[in-house]
Amino acid sequence: MEKYIFELTMKVRDYECDLQGIVNNANYQHYLEHTRHEFLHTTGASFARLHDEGIDPVVARINMAFKTPLKSGDEFVSKLYLRKEGIKYVFHQDIFRLPDGKVSLRATVETVCLVDGRLSDSPLFDQLFAPYLHG
Repeated sequence: MEKYIFELTMKVRDYECDLQGIVNNANYQHYLEHTRHEFLHTTGASFARLHDEGIDPVVARINMAFKTPLKSGDEFVSKLYLRKEGIKYVFHQDIFRLPDGKVSLRATVETVCLVDGRLSDSPLFDQLFAPYLHG
């Protein structure tokens, strides 16, 4: 069983769907990013303030496995847990359709930090994320 540390419930909007009536694959990245941003806010950090301080977390790699498509009006919950691997923070993110809980997407998002424009470890993120890190 995954040890999720954060979850966010959302709803599919009509304009996120393609001609097949399902969520366009690119929109899942928006869902994943919004979930990570909301998680970051719960730690007391904000992207704007971090950027002003010269700290820019960026996505280095995304792997997404599409399972059950979402359709217009579907509600879903986006969940995540976090690991640190070297200088990368790896977000394991899963999206579940509601109310049946079917897996819609499984994703791994590798992020790194640029500190003053250079790839670097981030002591700030180490501190913010310490209570949430898995193995």
